[in-house]
Amino acid sequence: MGKDVIVACDFASKKEVFDFLDKFTDVKPFVKIGMELFYAEGPEIVREIKARGHKIFLDLKLHDIPNTVKKAMSVLSRLDVDMTNLHASGTIAMMEAAIEGLTREDGTRPILIAVTQLTSTSQERMEADLLIEKPLDEVVMHYAHNAKVAGLDGVVCSPLEAGKVHEKCGDGFVTVTPGVRFADGDIGDQVRVTTPAKAKEIGSDYIVVGRPITAAADPVAAYKRCVAEFCG
Repeated sequence: MGKDVIVACDFASKKEVFDFLDKFTDVKPFVKIGMELFYAEGPEIVREIKARGHKIFLDLKLHDIPNTVKKAMSVLSRLDVDMTNLHASGTIAMMEAAIEGLTREDGTRPILIAVTQLTSTSQERMEADLLIEKPLDEVVMHYAHNAKVAGLDGVVCSPLEAGKVHEKCGDGFVTVTPGVRFADGDIGDQVRVTTPAKAKEIGSDYIVVGRPITAAADPVAAYKRCVAEFCG
């Protein structure tokens, strides 16, 4: 599987995202559309960005009862996205229902991945807020295993966990890793972070990079630097 950098287009409006994407004249980055932009602009923003030639990771992190997730995924399957996701904590039954809903009549579907634990989660927060007292690594690996059992393609995880996920679930099990910052950058509000070069070394398949690219003085240069470090 080829590695790729996914740019997190966490903007609040259509104008902001297109002002950003217009800067890329010679390359079409793989982009992530998250809750902020999707809730602001609706499904049409997905269609418009796709029409511009970008691959899309629709990052809505579904988590509900199996039947509701199945129906929601059936709706999302009509959008021509390349990847979407849900929370692994929704149980194996929910993940199985999601695949059923996401699969089109011709048998095709986007890549479906599960969020294990968010990169803002620490051991202390997991124990105090969620009453999960198992070690964080153990929880992530268990959730990843459940996703594989359910038939998903991979997981969202910290880049620090990507290698371990591959060891447990196989090299073909996709790891999509946010929490990536340049070595000379600010880590922001995330706890479990690493650099593009280190993520490559550990074994991430895709890295999701937001502010280090979108808030850079020269976003195109920052994107190309990230690609060179991760894919080069």
